[in-house]
Amino acid sequence: MAKDIVTVVGGGLAGSECALQLADRGIRVRLVEQRPKGNAPAHHTDALAELVCSNSLKSLREESAAGLLKYELRAMGSHLIKAAHQAAVPAGGALAVDRTVFSQIVTQEVEDHPLIELVREEVTAVPEGPCVIAAGPLCSPALFSSLCDLVGMEHLSFYDAAAPIVDAETIDREIVFSQSRYEEGLGDYLNCPMNREEYDRFYDELIAAKRVVSKEFEETDLFNACQPVEEVARKGHDTLRFGALKPVGLADPRTGRRPWAVVQLRPENAHATAYNLVGFQTNLTWGEQARVFRLIPGLEHAEFFRYGVMHRNSFVDSPRVLDKSFAVPGTSVRLAGQITGTEGYVEAIASGLLAAINTYADLKGFERLTLPDTTAFGALVSYATNPETDPYQPMHVNFGLVPPLEGRRMRKGERYAAYAARAKRDLAECVDARQELFDVSQGGDA
Repeated sequence: MAKDIVTVVGGGLAGSECALQLADRGIRVRLVEQRPKGNAPAHHTDALAELVCSNSLKSLREESAAGLLKYELRAMGSHLIKAAHQAAVPAGGALAVDRTVFSQIVTQEVEDHPLIELVREEVTAVPEGPCVIAAGPLCSPALFSSLCDLVGMEHLSFYDAAAPIVDAETIDREIVFSQSRYEEGLGDYLNCPMNREEYDRFYDELIAAKRVVSKEFEETDLFNACQPVEEVARKGHDTLRFGALKPVGLADPRTGRRPWAVVQLRPENAHATAYNLVGFQTNLTWGEQARVFRLIPGLEHAEFFRYGVMHRNSFVDSPRVLDKSFAVPGTSVRLAGQITGTEGYVEAIASGLLAAINTYADLKGFERLTLPDTTAFGALVSYATNPETDPYQPMHVNFGLVPPLEGRRMRKGERYAAYAARAKRDLAECVDARQELFDVSQGGDA
């Protein structure tokens, strides 16, 4: 493959955005999509950028993490966010699209671009030369095997089994206490103590709660890989008390005694602005998670940055495999989309854009782009590529990832607005300082 041609594997959201961004900058692209020839169990058409689940790209409010990410992508010239607005349907404060129209717009734009060659075939090995692998969480077994050879089997996961994450600001510190097992004084974990009555009520509601019905391609061996908390509970009334909710080594400072059961919360980042519920990977619906998990003492008013999820999802251990540009160090290979563990439609678009910009930087000898970690996507990239993120589970943008604000404590609405204002300012400065990467006037026939 010629050095001045970049192969992009996968015609989903990340791959389509990546191909268009590279072509904008005068780089020839070979975009390879296996559909309709190859098997893609989650898809129904051969169109590019097909939305396989919801047709919503979440909130447009720029004072939310999801809305701020869309603002950032518009500021960086995203093709797919523009297409989403063109295909928008009424959805209140959210950006929802007519999925057929959206895919048609993207497909047409790719097919019409003179610097993009769209190839319909299955890729069975990591291509030679500069390439971006954006094959999604269900890429073909042959390609996945080749990727294993590149990064090592120990750095690949096959299931997304993530516990819910709550906003630290919404945890009731009058009830929840800080302590590590068998240690005096403060510890690394927060602990939600339960008495017997509270545990019994929680247990009954947990095992009766509604679960997500898995798609056929998600069912095979899923629960052999990782047991959801509600399945563990069904093995016996006290199973959780001798497992994830065991209270041994802990004492409630309000009583001086060991609780009947304890739900532990572990900080999700160095700033301790978000905490995950330890051992609470779950297959409950999101609505049921909110209802049942707010029965835990101290979490009655908890707000969730992310709900727990369990489904088939092949992804790499990004903090130990990728650098901050999503490149595999020492190679000309980059990853983008959900295979990196950045989860969500708009997050996939963002990763494709960033992969394109940094691939272009490498080809032209420019310094790579590092987005400020005060931005929505920059914070997610920092989380996904920080070696201290261990264990790594897929994540979407949320304000629990951004550095905290200095100064006085703010109410949530005011705090989120301040996060957004800071992100916009820092992104504008970053883009202005790196015009060699964002000037697309050289695009077209090259």
